[in-house]
Order: sequence, then structure tokens, then C-alpha cells
Amino acid sequence: MDPSILEDLGLTNAEIKVYLALLELGQSAAGPIIEKSKLQSSVVYMTFQKLLDKGFLSTIKEGKRTYYQASDPKHILEYINEKKERFESLLPELLIRQSLSKDKPSMALFQGIRGVKELLLELLDAGGSEHHTFGSSVKSLMISDQWWVSYHKKRAQKGIFAKLVFNESLKSWNAAKKYNNEHVEVRYPKAGFEPLTETIIRNDKIGIIIWTDKPIGILIHNKEAADSYDKYWKILWDAAEK
Repeated sequence: MDPSILEDLGLTNAEIKVYLALLELGQSAAGPIIEKSKLQSSVVYMTFQKLLDKGFLSTIKEGKRTYYQASDPKHILEYINEKKERFESLLPELLIRQSLSKDKPSMALFQGIRGVKELLLELLDAGGSEHHTFGSSVKSLMISDQWWVSYHKKRAQKGIFAKLVFNESLKSWNAAKKYNNEHVEVRYPKAGFEPLTETIIRNDKIGIIIWTDKPIGILIHNKEAADSYDKYWKILWDAAEK
């Protein structure tokens, strides 16, 4: 399984390790959990409290000993729905505050995998009828297959056609097949050069992702710049192979 999905739900790395260890061990004292999770005992005990607060584990007292047990994984859905309901109640006020802003940002910086995912979701809602990409590197797979497939499924459901110029290193990944050939065409450049920078053009927005070990994303909102990048994408698209 891909534990990064649990990170996206707001669990820390320690919380994920302890929860997964508990699922496998069943009811357990602290010692085996510390051993299985490979975390320091102080970290594990702090994590117990955090998971208790979130309702992800329960405790049983037998004499002086405390035993821990993971809650049913289905409880995670309840946790997600509760957070969603709380956010939806806050959303109208956030939108009002956003509308009052006089200075609309034309550029934003994102860091780390979570930040890059946020950038990609911003592009998903950027409008337009086509999604253009060039420079996609094999290092982009530091984001899980499942996430990419889900992302492009949402894109296809919006009726947006993707034209992707992927680096040759991604050829064996076979993106078109993974995306079920839904509103997508993939081409590959002839050269073997492997840049780390991926550029995505959607409507009047440009997303630039630098796939270093801790990726960096830049989102630019500028119609003139987007048109210019799109012309460069067209040159690469026409020169690339199917």
C-alpha cells in the first residue's frame, strides 16, 4: 500500500507507522509497537495520545499494564467526513475574504510533494479545454501512480484533453494506458536529455515543477506568459514522436 495517502489525510509519519503497526499486531502493549514501528519510545507514547484524540485507537487497562488497539480502518472515513463538514461550514467566509482582496497574486511558490500536489490541483481548476505538458521526468513518479491516475481521471471528467510531452524515461510507464486513453495523447522527444523541470500550461496559468528530491513548484497567473509558453510547447509537440 501507499502510506502517502494517509499523509494526505493529515496523519504524520509517526502516526502512520504506529497505526499500521497496531493494525498488524492487534491488541498490544507498547513494547512490540515500539519495536515494529522502529520509533523512539517517547515518540510512540506521544503518538498514542494524538491517535487517541483522533479516535484512531483505543486503550484497555489490565492491572498496571495498558494495551493499545487500532480502531477499525472504516473510522478514517468518519474522520474525513467530519473534517469536510467543518471545512464546508468555514468555506463561505473564506471565499468572502478572498473576494475582498485588492491584490490578486500573479505568482505563488509551493514546496515538497504536498505543495506540488496543491499546485496541480490549482491547475485542475484553471479552466480551458486542453492541458499541455512538457519536460515530465521519471522523477515525477515520486508522487504515487494512484495519485496521478486519479488526477487525470478528474481532468478527463471535466472534458479537458491532455497533450503530454513526456521525457523518454517515462516511455515504459505508458501513461496513456494508465489513464485509460481518456482524453489524452502522449508524445516523447527524440533526444535523450533528461531535464528536471516540468512545465504545465492550462488556460492563463503556468505551473513549473522542479523535480529535485524536495520538489519546488511555481504557479504563474498571466495570460501573455501562458500564451508564450504554449507556443514553445507546440514546437516541442510537433517535433516529438507518438
